Amino acid sequence: MDNIKFYKYQATGNDFILIDNRSTKYSLSSKQIQKLCDRKFGIGADGLILIQDHDDYDFEMVYYNPDGSQSLCGNGSRCAVNFANHLGIVEKSTRFLAYDGEHQAEILENEEVRLKMANVQNVRLMADGMFIDTGSPHLVKYVINVKNYRVYDEGKEIRNGGLFKESGVNVNFVEVTGNSEIFARTYERGVENETLSCGTGVTAAAISANQKGLESPITVNTLGGTLAVEFKKHDDGSYSEVYLIGPAEKVFEGTIEMPA
Repeated sequence: MDNIKFYKYQATGNDFILIDNRSTKYSLSSKQIQKLCDRKFGIGADGLILIQDHDDYDFEMVYYNPDGSQSLCGNGSRCAVNFANHLGIVEKSTRFLAYDGEHQAEILENEEVRLKMANVQNVRLMADGMFIDTGSPHLVKYVINVKNYRVYDEGKEIRNGGLFKESGVNVNFVEVTGNSEIFARTYERGVENETLSCGTGVTAAAISANQKGLESPITVNTLGGTLAVEFKKHDDGSYSEVYLIGPAEKVFEGTIEMPA
């Protein structure tokens, strides 16, 4: 079995395995991804990211959830930018390809990453909350005392039931805590658990908060730390110039035998 060189990064507690795959040496199966992300039998992570060459972009970020499925990950994207900087692929700004298309990002002086997210076309009001697609689908529900809320139980029920039974959805529980500040907790599909932070979820929560009258920029607190979201709202209800801003840090690096 080959040994894989990997790097572990975290972004407000959302943690990822990052692998330099510019050689295209690695083609990982869902089973291998599941084993690498396993917290007891593998490295342990909320997702796995391959950094690959692309003719039209600085790099391509290939993101996998712990179950082997693919999606956009906002926090993972910010980690990918700092990792690409570590590899010498980019300096302070970049244009890269992700699951939902092109993204731009810049590394700020405090080493936080300012990531441009996809435009948000509409916010759908539903019985359970607001449905917002920020590159990954999110249902945002406002609750009281979010820090003590039953996020896992209710999030799992919503993610696996009703309209979302087939494709699944990320479920965000949000509480307004100030004039331009909210607290958000997320049950993530693919992880099938609550994570300490979710970048696309934080973005969806901030957009939903604007629907309730909060103005950009919005500070979003999570169990893993604090992020900021900036945006421009248009008369047709769409949003552009959406930015997710926050830290992304290397935790450690190592090698592991490629699982069967």
